[in-house]
Amino acid sequence: MHKIKLSQKSEKRLIIFLFTVIPLSLLLLFSYYPLIKMFQYSLTDWNGIRPNANFVGIENYQTVLTNPKYFSVFKTSLYYFIATFFQIGVALMFATLLSFKVKFANFWKGVLFFPYLLNGVAIGFIFLYFYKGGGTLDTVLSFLGLDSQIRLWLGDRSINNISLAATAVWRYTGFNFLIFLGAIQSVNPEVYEAADIDGASQLDKFRYIIIPSIRKIIFLNIILGISGSLSAFDIPYIMTGGSNGTATFVIQTITTAFKYNKTGLASAMGIILLVIVVAVTVIQRLAIREER
Repeated sequence: MHKIKLSQKSEKRLIIFLFTVIPLSLLLLFSYYPLIKMFQYSLTDWNGIRPNANFVGIENYQTVLTNPKYFSVFKTSLYYFIATFFQIGVALMFATLLSFKVKFANFWKGVLFFPYLLNGVAIGFIFLYFYKGGGTLDTVLSFLGLDSQIRLWLGDRSINNISLAATAVWRYTGFNFLIFLGAIQSVNPEVYEAADIDGASQLDKFRYIIIPSIRKIIFLNIILGISGSLSAFDIPYIMTGGSNGTATFVIQTITTAFKYNKTGLASAMGIILLVIVVAVTVIQRLAIREER
């Protein structure tokens, strides 16, 4: 009996050990080790092909931060950053409306959340047809008699980034909507009942109950939007390939590494983006902690 207990105890320890060591090993092998190697490459002029590379120190970082060719692509992220506020506003509006009694509420919830379930590649091809000459958008404008407003939606530098950012809004509004809806529905119903007794309107409920109750969630979504705007990739890459001034920082990094064979420089760009995202995350955590 004593031997059986020891065997069970040893088996339990072995299971705990394996369930701990294996995931940690995979994490170290596929996440932290590549990160360390990327930092090492960022200090060299390695082209990704030859076995040896020359140590250049922080020269790659200076190039990224001072050469407009590389750093100016952050301007493209501004379009996605501004679009973040539109998608948050739309998501918050629909989440508020559908948190009250509305006909076919479940149907509208599904309609709003459905785009987020689609693959980014599929969305890219859908909107390629939507924006192309004689496509869906041009057809709708012609039907409404707005032929003068038809543009090269993905070819005109003055509007192509706006078109791409609008695509991102369509894709991610459902995600924000779901988060807001859950936060709003978590508010104690007695608060709404008390507001009804006091004669509060729906707008009063929104201003004085909903917004104060979910302000942390709103702030969190803004932070996530900032991170997302910096790392935008799939939609602009599929739809334009980064041409005509639509290249984001991530697209520019990939082009630098695999098209121009400047792996060391691209590694420095990746490290800079990582530092920015980590800094934004730390700010978000500190801000939420101060509000508690």
